[in-house]
This record gives sequence, C-alpha cells and structure tokens, in this order.
Amino acid sequence: MLDIVLLFYYNGTHNTMTKKRFTDGNWRTDPSFRALCSALASCNNESDVAAFLRDIGTLSELQAWCERLEVAKQLSQGKTYRQVSSNTGASTTTVTRVAKFLEGGEGGYKAYISGHHSHSHSSPRGEKTESVLKGYLERAQE
Repeated sequence: MLDIVLLFYYNGTHNTMTKKRFTDGNWRTDPSFRALCSALASCNNESDVAAFLRDIGTLSELQAWCERLEVAKQLSQGKTYRQVSSNTGASTTTVTRVAKFLEGGEGGYKAYISGHHSHSHSSPRGEKTESVLKGYLERAQE
C-alpha cells in the first residue's frame, strides 16, 4: 500500500522520476500521507471506508490489515504470541511487530481496542463492524 500513497517527484538533475520514501521523521507531515488521512476522514460511513480501502488496497493488503487488527485484539486479551499466531495464521514476525506497535507505537491499536472494540458497533444492516470488511473480502474472492 505504501507504493500507492507515495508521491513521485521530478529529479531535475537526472531527468528521472524517483519514489519519495517515508521516514520516521517525515511520514506524519508528508503531504501525501496527510491527503490519505483526509480522504479516510472524509468517508461518511463504514460503507464509504470499505469502498475507499478496496480502491486503494489489494485484497492481500486488506487481508493483512484485518489480520494485524485481530492480532492486536488477541494480544490485548493476554494471549501468547504462539497462541495468537496459531489462532490467526499470522507469522510470529507479524505478531511481534504488532506487539511492538501495540506497546510503543502511535496509539492507534490501543485507541481502537479501548474505545471502538469495547463497544458493539454495527453497520446500517446490523452487522458487527469488524465482520463487515471480512465479509466484503470473502465475497470479493468468490
């Protein structure tokens, strides 16, 4: 997905296009990242978010994001890395990476788990929020 949100810029000395890379120091203030955040924030409902995510991400990327969210939920429930890996199919490397961000990241996982996940959010059709994107992925793969 990172390639999707990267901007290309003109390198006048070599007359070539070069990918602009995010760094730990610039990702949050980068205009392309801010545009992505703005686009997500402009979605009016869960259906809009799902449509937007599908347009910018491959099914594999969407599945990876869903997997990481499930890993974070299970880690927050106190399950071991091996249990989480076994339950989700995520590699232990992915589980470790999610645990790192769950404990020392920007707080996104924690905000979801403590706020949104503890509530029983539903879509307009009464489906649980976390199952809507999963259902969409399953239908898209059929």
